[in-house]
Amino acid sequence: MESHLLFGIGLGVTAILASLGSLMLLTAFQARRRPARQSIFDDRQKTTLFLFDGESLVDCTPGGRAVLSASPAEGSAWVKLLAYLGTIFPEIDKHLARLEAEGAVTLATEDSSGQPLLLQAEQRGGLTRITLIDPEADAGVHGLDPLAHRAMTEELAFLRAMLAQAPILAWREREDGAVIWANAAYILHAADLLPQGQDLSWPLPHLFERTAIHQGATGQRQKLRFPDGATTWFDLVSTPDGTGRRVYALRADAAVQAETTLRDFMQTLTKTFAHLPIGLAIFDNQRALQMFNPALLDLTGLPPDFLSRRPSLVSVLDALRDQNMVPEPKDYRNWRQQITELERAAASGIYEETWNLPGGQTYKVIGRPHPNGALALMIEDISTEITRTRRYRADLELGQSVIDSLEEAVCVFSETGLLVMTNAAYAKLWQHDPAMAVAVGGITSLSQHWRSQTAPNPLWAEAEEFVSTVGDRTSWTADARLLDGRMVTCRFAPLSGGATLVGFRIVQPETGSRPALPSKRRSA
Repeated sequence: MESHLLFGIGLGVTAILASLGSLMLLTAFQARRRPARQSIFDDRQKTTLFLFDGESLVDCTPGGRAVLSASPAEGSAWVKLLAYLGTIFPEIDKHLARLEAEGAVTLATEDSSGQPLLLQAEQRGGLTRITLIDPEADAGVHGLDPLAHRAMTEELAFLRAMLAQAPILAWREREDGAVIWANAAYILHAADLLPQGQDLSWPLPHLFERTAIHQGATGQRQKLRFPDGATTWFDLVSTPDGTGRRVYALRADAAVQAETTLRDFMQTLTKTFAHLPIGLAIFDNQRALQMFNPALLDLTGLPPDFLSRRPSLVSVLDALRDQNMVPEPKDYRNWRQQITELERAAASGIYEETWNLPGGQTYKVIGRPHPNGALALMIEDISTEITRTRRYRADLELGQSVIDSLEEAVCVFSETGLLVMTNAAYAKLWQHDPAMAVAVGGITSLSQHWRSQTAPNPLWAEAEEFVSTVGDRTSWTADARLLDGRMVTCRFAPLSGGATLVGFRIVQPETGSRPALPSKRRSA
């Protein structure tokens, strides 16, 4: 019983599968016999016709598709059609705007070749139907739409004119190198290069050396030398073309001139940098060394082969550290932090430091940003300047110590009457802070202070006049009495460079009394 049941089920399944297979085969057969059409117009339609729903293209004939492909505009089909028809029918958009009110529009015109062309536009069932008709065209020529043929002919003529009038040299050659086609620019240059009295003949001569062209190289640069001595440079571009190749030659005189100017400028900079006593290193925006001068080698002791490999900024600073040419940090982590801060500060144009090296030299290091993210590092040896400055400061301190040891109160004025130096005895006598006096003191303000600390005396007016006098002067002395009753002998002496020394000495009682208003005593 069970076997009969299984047999019946198997027959049923087989019948269902057979039916499904038959249906699939029938559907495929019908699909092959009656393919779905993608257009409502027959491909053999010779009329140029467009069907729009508003500005959206519903369908068009093969001729219409040819017109749209020949349109110079970019965008929707409506925009392309108006751009193409606008060259034939002026103000075509205004004429088509009348369709909604009039229902139909017919235009007739003549294009640049003098052939008439008709345009019929009408609205049917909410759709806009535009038809282009060439009345004089033979509709049976090769089974093509006459207007589409006209569009393709115009496009071909346009492309030929563009190539013929192009300012570049273009030609086509076979595998053996024979020139089989050339544009007008090539032919004109070939005629200019002919020897005197020789005419241009076919095949055309080769204008450029063919080795690189034959190898298919692109981007090469060659020059043409004309009989009058003029030289013109060209960049050559070669592309395969079947069994031959197409070659284009673009004028490169401006590029060659710019490269020559840049090369000369770089040579001038190199010569200038070579004579600078300051070490110069220029890094690009990737912080790779691009340029350095001989002074950098002399100051840092870095090997030339190392710098010629264009090391990074970090590598250069590490090499300087190995040469003991940078201030030694406490640990390597701090050193890396210093490198990061140096690069950041130099890129913003604020890095300027003095490096006191372990060997005793002193370097002034300046980092400056350059265009496009580049970085310039300048290293100057200022050891001599620092030594001279330190010696000068030591001399000043020694001179100050010497005059501070004098019992006589001393002050020195410059040629312009400004106070430049005092000693400890002066500060004690006149109750003046020397630092304050040097900062703001002048003979006028100080004479007023002296006048306020002494009895009335015309001495101070004469002191102002003497310090301010330019030319030969003679030393002289005079006495003044302080408000506390002490007598002071004032000494005025000219110094070199127009400076003036003024000394004050207290007259001790045992030396004898002095009159309150003594007469001026001068000594040579």
